[in-house]
Amino acid sequence: HYTIDLTVDVARNMLDGVTTITAHAMQPLSAFNLDFSGLTITRVTVNGQSADYRRQGSETTITPLQPLAAGARLTVTVAYRGEPQPIRDPGVPFVPLGWQRFEQGIAVVSEPSGAMNWFPSNNHPADKATFTFRVQVPKPYQVAANGVLADTQDAGSSTTFVWQMTDPMATYLATVHIGRYEVVTADGPGGVTLRHYFPLGTPDTVEARFARIPQMMQFMTERFGPYPFDAYGVALLPVSTGWALETQTLSTYGADGADEAEVFHELMHEWFGNSVSPATWQDVWLNEGFATYFQWLWQEETEGRPAFDATVQQAYAGLVSRRVGPVLPQQPAGMFTAATYQRGACTLHALRLTVGDAVFFQILRTYYERFAGGVASTGGPAPVR
Repeated sequence: HYTIDLTVDVARNMLDGVTTITAHAMQPLSAFNLDFSGLTITRVTVNGQSADYRRQGSETTITPLQPLAAGARLTVTVAYRGEPQPIRDPGVPFVPLGWQRFEQGIAVVSEPSGAMNWFPSNNHPADKATFTFRVQVPKPYQVAANGVLADTQDAGSSTTFVWQMTDPMATYLATVHIGRYEVVTADGPGGVTLRHYFPLGTPDTVEARFARIPQMMQFMTERFGPYPFDAYGVALLPVSTGWALETQTLSTYGADGADEAEVFHELMHEWFGNSVSPATWQDVWLNEGFATYFQWLWQEETEGRPAFDATVQQAYAGLVSRRVGPVLPQQPAGMFTAATYQRGACTLHALRLTVGDAVFFQILRTYYERFAGGVASTGGPAPVR
């Protein structure tokens, strides 16, 4: 479990943080590593005792005063401060990652490696955890994060927002949005709470782009089971981006929102990508290929089979003409390309054509049920929860 306490000076983009990690040692440990980049560490303790630490790049090696036995419970506390510096990752060269300041506020965009610029963690998709976020900001700013808003604490000139993510979550899906918002709430299928964070001044036409989310959730629920978390919604950045991100329970979009296909794509990730996460980044097509194919299925549902067939044929023709390689990327630059999205989706369609609809959808339901709450790999390891 991660408990992330942050006091944020929004105007200066400075934070004072304390991250507390509770865990169990899976083997005897004389030392262990956390991923953490840039910010200044002021204190490290393990089980209440001061611990030595050494930093090299984004790796922080912590040496507890006493070695830890296999199975031992440990509580690691890291205090830190500074101005987070966005991370550049060769897997996503088109966007800076992690905690970053915008003119009207702050937001976190972490996939795949950005989480380590604002809290220390084991920044690997297979090592999921539950989270508590306690974020103090000056008034009138508001905070949105993963999970459910559990408490707000008024301290006069500031407010602390407490968010709880009680289901397992990979670090790359953790997010915090700080700004001034219109919060739009509604009831989703099965009693799921919907809460959307729209920056003040967001046009009605942009908000309307998310109006069909309840119907989309129902579509997924009927095919794969209930929505896997307690809440869902979207948070819009104060700038246009041209991309979106499936941050768990609170999908992130640019100021202009997105078209219906992309809204469905990000929602669908809550099942395939967030509940069932990739065991390694080489398995990312299990996120993006699935989400792309399911947005095509939504088109089949809403526009009919001819429109669906035309989309598949167009995608396949593009893959052939560009000689797009296999779905498993061989280097970071291949993680988020047509290979993982369109070729991944066409791989699923080839399976559907081979086994027929009834068996195909049973395969996907079984896959989801088997790995929900954990991770999966193309190689098919045993479920990890």
